[in-house]
Amino acid sequence: MNNTIRTVASVGRQILGSDTAPVSLTQASLLLLRVVLGSVMIHNGLDKLADIPGFAEAYVEAIGLPFPIFFAYIAAITETVASPLLILGFLTRPAALGLCSTMLVANYHHILIGGFSIPSIELSSIYAVSFAFFAVYGGGKYAIDSLIANALSKFLANGKTSAATESVSVSASN
Repeated sequence: MNNTIRTVASVGRQILGSDTAPVSLTQASLLLLRVVLGSVMIHNGLDKLADIPGFAEAYVEAIGLPFPIFFAYIAAITETVASPLLILGFLTRPAALGLCSTMLVANYHHILIGGFSIPSIELSSIYAVSFAFFAVYGGGKYAIDSLIANALSKFLANGKTSAATESVSVSASN
């Protein structure tokens, strides 16, 4: 195989392959996505908190949920608290799961009120899928969760090492 074909194949693999991006670039992209998603959702949560009765009447009562004020507060607090957690990458999976849940309810509202219309469900669907991704994948390498997980792994590895050392010491003394 000549060098030209090899070069073309290599460039083609770089362009078409999804596993060819450097890990740091991929992880930085996940960080950027977390920051953007979390930032816009904080705004949505604060808007809901600013007018709980209005949100409860227009959205929660409209889909027939009981206790509309209660569920309006749940949605607003979830968006306001979970968004900064998502940005920081702290408790990413539970935060993303809560945010995904609010977006699925928003999708239900849009479908119930406006029918299955792409313009009405587009944004909440994109949010829901993005949050579902983070609920499954986690925050990535550049997240507080990752720092904690690494520290716990080291702690557990040291515990296994010291437990093995104690076992050898006990066996040797018998």
